[in-house]
Amino acid sequence: MSTNPTNPTITIEDFLRPPERSGITISPDGTRLAYLSMWHERLNIWVEEIDADTAPRCVTADDARSIVRYLWAEDSRHLLYQQDSGGDENWHVFRIDLDEPGTPAVDLTPFPGATAQNLELRLDRPGHATLQLNAETATEFDLYDLEITTGTLTRLAPSPGEGSTWMLVGDTLLWRSIRADGSWCLWRGQSLITTFDGDAYPMDVYPFEATPDGTGIWFGSYRGTDHLHPARLDLNTGEETIIHHHPQADLDSRPLVFTNLPSPLIRDRRTGELLGVRYHGMRMHTHPLDPHFAEVLEAVGTLCDGDISTITSDVDQRRWVVSFLHDNDPQTWLYDHETGRSRLLARTLEHLNADLLAPVESIEIRARDGLRLPAYLTLPVNEEPRDLPLVLMPHGGPWTRDWWGYDSTVQLWANRGYAVLQPQFRGSAGFGRTHMEAGVGEFAGRMHDDLIDAVDWAIDQGYADRERIGVFGGSYGGYAALVSLAFTPERFAAAVEYVGVSDLVDYMRSLPEYARAGLANNWYRYVGDPSVPEQAADMTARSPITRVGDIRAPLMVVQGANDVRVRRENSDRIVAGLRERGNDVEYLVFPDEGHFIINPQNVLTLFHVADWFFARHLARVPSTAPAG
Repeated sequence: MSTNPTNPTITIEDFLRPPERSGITISPDGTRLAYLSMWHERLNIWVEEIDADTAPRCVTADDARSIVRYLWAEDSRHLLYQQDSGGDENWHVFRIDLDEPGTPAVDLTPFPGATAQNLELRLDRPGHATLQLNAETATEFDLYDLEITTGTLTRLAPSPGEGSTWMLVGDTLLWRSIRADGSWCLWRGQSLITTFDGDAYPMDVYPFEATPDGTGIWFGSYRGTDHLHPARLDLNTGEETIIHHHPQADLDSRPLVFTNLPSPLIRDRRTGELLGVRYHGMRMHTHPLDPHFAEVLEAVGTLCDGDISTITSDVDQRRWVVSFLHDNDPQTWLYDHETGRSRLLARTLEHLNADLLAPVESIEIRARDGLRLPAYLTLPVNEEPRDLPLVLMPHGGPWTRDWWGYDSTVQLWANRGYAVLQPQFRGSAGFGRTHMEAGVGEFAGRMHDDLIDAVDWAIDQGYADRERIGVFGGSYGGYAALVSLAFTPERFAAAVEYVGVSDLVDYMRSLPEYARAGLANNWYRYVGDPSVPEQAADMTARSPITRVGDIRAPLMVVQGANDVRVRRENSDRIVAGLRERGNDVEYLVFPDEGHFIINPQNVLTLFHVADWFFARHLARVPSTAPAG
């Protein structure tokens, strides 16, 4: 814990306090705003009339689990949102009617054990949406039309087969499948339109959206370049045309993992035409493809010195809501392009003193084999950056990335006096195809070497004390934390990991049935197939559970009991193995969480214990255990 009087300690409650408003969007008719805010200690949806002098009202009543994703129907009367139960990832679609205040949300997909995916509004058929649902068979998703007002579900087509999905383009049904070699295929009936190199797309071909005229697909392509860029596929000829190319940045692919984030294709809300695209290098860059949108971008760019994160408008493109990423002052604005007036809707951190928040610096590190490693470095404010305890934060995925902006976890550790380092190790997405594919076969290998090389860089620069290096990560980052302690035990003083994989073979064998068909380009290619004995043996050798006896440093483990990705057994086994050896290990299990710890009280508990844990093992100052 920080003892510098010029850098006062900020409470965990203040760091983790949900903003008064987040996820703000404007209704299609431009008269209402919707956003997420607290109700009964959970995030719920609130609605505000823009032109009426009335108080905002909470329109959902979920007191069990926070809501994190929603969308407007085009009638501006109905809202749709998705919610699971206790983190089980069986997503249901719910409807809210804003013209009938007080009426409960209606579950439009009330099928036990099923999950709804790819919920999309139909511009060509107002009042309707499409979704894919495995109500009949756990591993196969049928395509449905949803009439929003009545809740009527009409099956448009049965599943084209395990691992295959439908796409409705106008009135034409297309379907995508994945071959055993990982290549993606696009079909019209039994006619093959084109194939995509699966090696380029470990998660999926993304983005992948139909053009409004129904003759093409906008998608992310690597053709002719190392960076993901927007291209158009002609459905009649199979010809690919580049739309735009950024020489140093990829299209923003984070929404593949963080599904509450918007597509990098910014589209006209009325016509569906392409207005602009969002690239993501070390910082965010929005490129206009439409003259009117270019004018809007120029105007809103003066509102904040951060990076434009999301930008949406009403159907007339008059009123716009724009959110900015920022490392100490993220903001959301309402802008009227007709009048030129703007209004600040939210400052996420208005309860914090920005002068006490640490700037996030983009840096570059060279791995031992010469590979360029982008990274983010955050140093405590008002302290000499010399011989500091350091928290290494490998991200999850691993086919995702970190980004510049405010991160409550990063700022918490910096406020406590730790340097924070977030290396974008090989295998990370968003820094070019070569960087991503350098991770093939390198779990607990060069991917881990990258983390060690990043730590060595921080030590060589004089920032970090080599005796006080900690690691904090979740999901793949949790696996990386366990690898750090088990494979290089002499390098780390402590680690906190949550929902991390300790046994790669068990993890892959226990994934949900519907997810297994898509493993060819990610887990099978990068790690191995557990059904092949030689590959299973290699996966076992790369699993921290096989090296429990080598772990010396104190470890804190966090697990959601309902996690369907990384089963609780992964955590139970490694905790039991360490305790049998008398190792220092803390273990938190949340009975109402899954792979993502989201309920606010649980998040507070996690970070209170982690704060105490790192203070005890890294900061070397007197510390008392948190209550409870």
